Amino acid sequence: MQVQIGAALACSEPAEKLRRVQALRAPSARDLEEWEVVTTPRVPGRPPQLRLVAPRELPRRRALNTEAGRFALLHALAHIEFNAINLALDAAYAFAGLPQCYYADWLQVAREEALHFSMLQARLADLGGQYGDLPAHDGLWEAACATADDAMARMALVPRVLEARGLDVTPALRQRLEAAGDSRSAAILERIEADERGHVAIGSRWFAYLAARAGVDPEATFFALLDRHYRGRIVGPLAREARLQGGFSLRELELLEARSVSGGGQATHA
Repeated sequence: MQVQIGAALACSEPAEKLRRVQALRAPSARDLEEWEVVTTPRVPGRPPQLRLVAPRELPRRRALNTEAGRFALLHALAHIEFNAINLALDAAYAFAGLPQCYYADWLQVAREEALHFSMLQARLADLGGQYGDLPAHDGLWEAACATADDAMARMALVPRVLEARGLDVTPALRQRLEAAGDSRSAAILERIEADERGHVAIGSRWFAYLAARAGVDPEATFFALLDRHYRGRIVGPLAREARLQGGFSLRELELLEARSVSGGGQATHA
């Protein structure tokens, strides 16, 4: 079973990757007896035509009242969701010795991220293109590399920082698409936002489990891991209600807000 997850992670052709992800099911107890910690670097499969560049080299976003502007936004979101498939697969693939429901949770997240990507890919096709037509950056996978050998750090940094960012910015993006007359794209973002609350909650639950297993305070440890691994900024305003549903405590939100700077609704989440 671990081999099958690894094969889905390494698969670069989107349609085949989606097929492999949808075929995955929760591992059995016998599967988990043979699960191994993966210490070698993981290289996720990506479409060969996708060009990865430094964030500063990305072209400036165009206004959403143009088709090119909407395509650029949807392409950026498709890149996020494709990365999110790989991140969820890697969360299941790389870490051994966790309860069976941990692996079931992250494979379910992978299936939902695959659905998100397929919806965005179809919308890009409506606009005359596909994923890989524009350059993108690799910041999301860099977070996986930074936490490759530490499941607790992975739960802190990916679902509780990067994916939680989506809870903050997606409502404004959805409203901008509606204002631009693109209700079809806005509806996709509405579905993504609803699922992402659950993904952040899964990350919060397993972060709390791992903190308890290690005998450490979860709130203090979360901020220590944030300081150690996260080089970005916490950009506000934060979506308090959505983050509470995603498993953040009021104290965590207060501390995050104290660290935050004001900013726009950029698509930087997982």
